[in-house]
Amino acid sequence: MKLDLVIRELHRSESELAHLLLRMSERHKSDHETYHVARDLAGWCHDHVRELAEAGKEHGLDLDPSHDVSVAARLREKASEWLGRRSEPGLLLLADLRHLYLAASEVSLDWELLAQAAQAAKQRELLALTQRCHPQTLRQLRWANARLKDSAPQALLS
Repeated sequence: MKLDLVIRELHRSESELAHLLLRMSERHKSDHETYHVARDLAGWCHDHVRELAEAGKEHGLDLDPSHDVSVAARLREKASEWLGRRSEPGLLLLADLRHLYLAASEVSLDWELLAQAAQAAKQRELLALTQRCHPQTLRQLRWANARLKDSAPQALLS
């Protein structure tokens, strides 16, 4: 079965989303909502990564439960930090929220794919995992979208 491919990709994308949220919270410490909410949302990703690592064992996968990010993600982070120093804080927040929204959308799609595959394969435990975790990803997505709507007018018109 190809469930292992979906689990592996979801594990990777959740790990990157956690890293993105933590980086964003650090970058925008002065914005208390962004700082605190992004850290809380990253905690959900960490939980998802651990649960996916555990579920992966059932499918012969040895996934890192500690949510390590790839070298490529670290390089992107350094490049964005360098570029971010040259932007106004409002525009930087807007760019980070946009990136977060897109990343959370990808993670949401991965959860949907896993749910469909688990349902078709009659994998009840895997389906239950998606039912626990996917709603949290949808909340991350809605938070990023709401923050974009709140931040865009001021950042783009000032």
